[in-house]
Formats: sequence, C-alpha cells, structure tokens
Amino acid sequence: MLRVNPNIYKRAYTTASNIQKTKPSNVELTWSKFFQIRRQERKINIGSSVLSAFLTSNIAFAYVATIEIDPTQTIFGLDPSIVLIGGVMTSAAFGYLIGPSIFGKPIFQLRHKSVLEGYNLKNKIFLKHIIKNRVDASKQSFSNPPPDYYGEKIGSLKEYRRWLRDCHAYRIKASEFI
Repeated sequence: MLRVNPNIYKRAYTTASNIQKTKPSNVELTWSKFFQIRRQERKINIGSSVLSAFLTSNIAFAYVATIEIDPTQTIFGLDPSIVLIGGVMTSAAFGYLIGPSIFGKPIFQLRHKSVLEGYNLKNKIFLKHIIKNRVDASKQSFSNPPPDYYGEKIGSLKEYRRWLRDCHAYRIKASEFI
C-alpha cells in the first residue's frame, strides 16, 4: 500500500511570506523560570481576586444603601439588615471567586505574552507529573495527612523534590497503617 506523506501538501502551498509570518512553535523555558512565572501567576490571581471582591462588595453595598428597609418586615424570618449584609458578603465572596477568570488571566497573558506558549506546555508537563505521582487521599488520617494534592504550593524544583519525598513517605505510612 502506498502511503503519502501529509506534509507534502503543506510544502506545495507554502510560500516564503507564509513561512516568515509563522512564530516559533516551541519556546524553551527552564523549570526555574517556569516556577518563577507560575508564582507570578498565583500572585496576579490573588490580587485580582481581592480587587474583584472589593468591587463587587462595593457595588452590592451601593445597591443596598438605596433600599428602604422596613424593620417590621422580615426576610426569611430574619431582620432585613442582617439579610442585606449577608448579601453584600455573598457578593464579595462571588467576586473573589470570579476575579482570576475576569481580571487575573487576561493580565497574566498580557504580561507574559512572549513565553505563554512555552509556559502552557511546561504547565501541562508539570500537571502530568503531579497526577502521576500524587497519593491516594482516601487513606489519609489525622496522623498521616496527604501532601499537597494538586501541587499548588510547589514553587521550585527543590520544593517539587520535597513533595515527591513527602508522597513517598505518605505511601509507606499508608501501606503500614501508621
């Protein structure tokens, strides 16, 4: 059976101007640089969470401040002011949760546009390592808590190696029922 190389069609329709427009597909990123960028992403996301929580709570408070409260009427069997304050706090919590997706991710992508492709590639590799090496959390106990399950606190190669040692120690303790 005759097999045709699929790249032959790409070569036939590629011009010199198309080749010059393409970006390098693989931006090399060292692990230390990856962890540095990952730490910056975490800081940006936390900052954006705080900012969006502040904004949403202020918007909710501005709305609540315009409402006339009748102290004789109850809402869900509670004093109206308590319910409205709970609504402001709920909007702050909601703002904290949506902050990274609304503000954090776009800011991070703008700041690290040149290494974003390499960062995403390294992040996929890193997460595959985490998934492969993480422990079974169903065997946890008070005397044997599992290490960082998602690897969120790993910020350097040294911390990654420490995490691997902790996972190994956890597996040994879990198998010996200590």
